[in-house]
Amino acid sequence: MTLTRYDISRFQPQHFSFAVDGKIATVTLNRPERKNPLTFESYAELRDLFRDLVYVDSLKSIVITGAGGNFCSGGDVHEIIGPLVGMDMPDLLRFTRMTGDLVKAIRAAPQTVVCAIDGICAGAGAAIAMASDLRIGTPGSKVAFLFVRVGLAGCDMGACSLLPRIIGQGRAAELLYTGRSMGGEEAERWGFFNRLVESDALGATAGQMAADLASGPTFANAMTKKALDHQWNMGIEQAIEAEAQAQAICMQTDDFERAYRAFAAKQKPVFEGN
Repeated sequence: MTLTRYDISRFQPQHFSFAVDGKIATVTLNRPERKNPLTFESYAELRDLFRDLVYVDSLKSIVITGAGGNFCSGGDVHEIIGPLVGMDMPDLLRFTRMTGDLVKAIRAAPQTVVCAIDGICAGAGAAIAMASDLRIGTPGSKVAFLFVRVGLAGCDMGACSLLPRIIGQGRAAELLYTGRSMGGEEAERWGFFNRLVESDALGATAGQMAADLASGPTFANAMTKKALDHQWNMGIEQAIEAEAQAQAICMQTDDFERAYRAFAAKQKPVFEGN
């Protein structure tokens, strides 16, 4: 049984582009004239989309990218930062919890999320990239956690937790304290980018990576994603036990049996995600 709150093929967001091709969906931040900044509405709509993806079995991988040669310049200065100055504490907390809920929703979605990054990737855009499972960048990309540049702490949208896991504590501290940008080659060297490609190959590379993941044992991939998140707060004994339970569950899937039968027949397994 597939549980959905809506038919995903009919989902028509107002604040970004959304396209489905088989098992893969592409989210495109689409305000290229402003380098694709986020607004209160686009934050909420992205959060709601990723929350709903938990109930959409037909999609196995998600690509997030930006239009017009940039990924995302962060929160819109005029549509978000300006209004925040005039808000009281309850409204400010509602906003910061909403932005954090977007990161939590990306992490909770069972689909593997591939982020394709060109040009500017700053502030909340860098946080969305950080929340994704895999990141592909270009030599011309610039990644910056800019919160300190507007007088805010670097601890925003999970950055103090997730970023050290990706690039290490010392490097994360430098970026969060200074707000400086990483160029594409540095971001790959530090481990923020899994792969670096030229801009004209970015879309195809991200699409192929998403397709490869979508054709794999997607139930098991979802289990891996969940384990990567849960085990951050576990000791080694608890982590090993959790992995033993997760692997035993995966051993009950048809994909596991398909892999065995294909191996025995000296064929390549065709996974179906069940």
